[in-house]
Amino acid sequence: MNMRVGHGFDIHPLVQGRALILGGVHIASDVGCAGHSDADVVMHSVADAILGACGMGDIGEWFPDDDEEYRGADSAVLLGRVSAAARDVGARPVNADVTVYLERPKLADFKAAIRSRLAEILDLAPACVGFKARTFEGFGAIGAGTACAASAVVLIEMASLSG
Repeated sequence: MNMRVGHGFDIHPLVQGRALILGGVHIASDVGCAGHSDADVVMHSVADAILGACGMGDIGEWFPDDDEEYRGADSAVLLGRVSAAARDVGARPVNADVTVYLERPKLADFKAAIRSRLAEILDLAPACVGFKARTFEGFGAIGAGTACAASAVVLIEMASLSG
């Protein structure tokens, strides 16, 4: 068995007038992540983790932020494309673990929906997807409520040693 681990990270500023979408789930909030696409830091970090594990570059190479095709793009669709490309080279996600860093709103009521949505896209059982949320206890941009970030680790099983 050829196992690989990928790590991803993403951060976006929080601004008025944008929807807060995390893991493909709309979160009730007066601020949302600013970005070229829908700025879903969860989907972006998981996509980068998969791409890293497969040695296939990074999300910026796949979906450049200066390409109008991706303006306002649904990051769940982008993660689906990355996941399909990984399967095409013989990679299969085994599990994913994501942490969101956000001062507010609290995400306890959304955890199950986010895990379920990620599991659906990655073709995993929800039990194979971890999701946690952490605050920064008032420190830095995240603690001040002006940024949101996510980190992800994905374990990939490769069908062969090539790829």
